[in-house]
Amino acid sequence: MHMSEKSKARRVSFFATPDEYNQLRYFISQSPQRWSSASDFIRAATAHYISFLNQDYDLPALEIQRLNQLVDTITVLSSNVGSLQDVVTHGFDSLLQLTRGSNYLLEIDDDGEL
Repeated sequence: MHMSEKSKARRVSFFATPDEYNQLRYFISQSPQRWSSASDFIRAATAHYISFLNQDYDLPALEIQRLNQLVDTITVLSSNVGSLQDVVTHGFDSLLQLTRGSNYLLEIDDDGEL
């Protein structure tokens, strides 16, 4: 934290159970960043949690794979629905053309007799 940020900083305090405090100390000591203080760790944890609440985070590889699988499935289903629509449309067009064709029963002779 820079000097100008430190002068604008506000103190926040909270209570933790002994187990929570021990977990906090453990994770501060095990973190690869090697935090200089508990305050730095808590600020980073707060920023991380706020990003999580805003859904501003990277998806793990398995979630990305599943999401891609679902997108591919929807794409295939959309293509199948389009093909089915074409089959139905062309099928009905063919049926209509068959029913509109010439009908020898409706032809009338020119001599006026049936």
